[in-house]
Amino acid sequence: MKKNPKTNVNRRHFLKSSTKLAAASAVLSQIPIERVAHAAVGDTISVALVGCGGRGSGAVSQIRNTKGNTKLVAVADVNTEKAKGRVTSFRKQFNDWVDVPEDRIFGGLDGYKAAIDSGADLVVIATPPAFKPQQFEYAVKAGKHIFCEKPVASDAPGVRRVLAATQEAKKKNLMVGIGLQRRHEERYINNIKQLHDGAIGEINLMRVYWNGRGIWYRDRTPEQTEMTFQCNNWYHFIWASGDQICEQHIHNLDVGNWVMQGYPVMANGMGGGEMRKVGKTYGDRTKTQIFDHTFVEYTYANGHKMYSQARHLDGNATFGHVGEYAHGSKGTCKLASSINPFGGEPIRIGGKGGGHQQEQTDLIEALAKGEIYNEGDYGAKATFTAILGR
Repeated sequence: MKKNPKTNVNRRHFLKSSTKLAAASAVLSQIPIERVAHAAVGDTISVALVGCGGRGSGAVSQIRNTKGNTKLVAVADVNTEKAKGRVTSFRKQFNDWVDVPEDRIFGGLDGYKAAIDSGADLVVIATPPAFKPQQFEYAVKAGKHIFCEKPVASDAPGVRRVLAATQEAKKKNLMVGIGLQRRHEERYINNIKQLHDGAIGEINLMRVYWNGRGIWYRDRTPEQTEMTFQCNNWYHFIWASGDQICEQHIHNLDVGNWVMQGYPVMANGMGGGEMRKVGKTYGDRTKTQIFDHTFVEYTYANGHKMYSQARHLDGNATFGHVGEYAHGSKGTCKLASSINPFGGEPIRIGGKGGGHQQEQTDLIEALAKGEIYNEGDYGAKATFTAILGR
């Protein structure tokens, strides 16, 4: 992962000293405040969580597990009671690290605004994909550093919004981390460098898979509105999740793009929703919009291909596998595992995994040093790769 070191500026020192800077105001007025408003060495990096599901909670826990001086200061979720419950859980787990009084626990579809405006330095966005573009935009406008889970959108207009906001984040010198954690795993970084250095020659084909079993489903309750029901089951609705190819398979598609050093220009594919079991009555597909299987053939500008499989099918008779494979003129590679030259012995790939923790370790370490990197472009383009396939 490439990082771009920037000037180290202490945000709190800057703000506290602002009354002494009147003589320099003519110069400083030319610099957006966001360009200097970032945490630096010695600061406590305050964190706001937007989206209290499993991945958001996991990201916050992993931030807590870094060596950085961090603190959780605000939480938001569309469900206020869920947000309160998550804060209670965090307090039991992390004690004084959680500085979230009741007036910094926010609910509703607009609660993210109050959490972002709470004074936090870093915003963790871990909501359903449909809601992320406007939340990402708002955080950039507010001058916040961002960690945004993948995918960053559920449709093409959302991707364009994130790409535009990413450019604004660069102008404001804001950190943007995206939850494509394989990019932070040593084993993938080492392996893909070897591939780019020619270990298997010219790579002309990628095969990528996320073939697993079904996902959670929450039955409708009598008091729910249709919107509440769909938000509670967001994975099952294309407008909210982008489908399984977008929500999960994006990881493998991103690895394919990383290896190919580009993005597909064309795709054709097939899929369907034939066997998904949801609700109390199996096979009631009025309750889910997403496919349970897809196959897509992607084509890159040089004519090289990536074959993509994604499934949610129960049972031992189906091919269950998550992984990526590269095929080149001099050999093949099982990503993050082994390189297999034609006519030679396999080469084992070294390096650690643990990408979920490592991506937060890298992010907090960089912020503490005043170094800024931005993963928004490849996060948005990986999302669009999945949307194109869908």
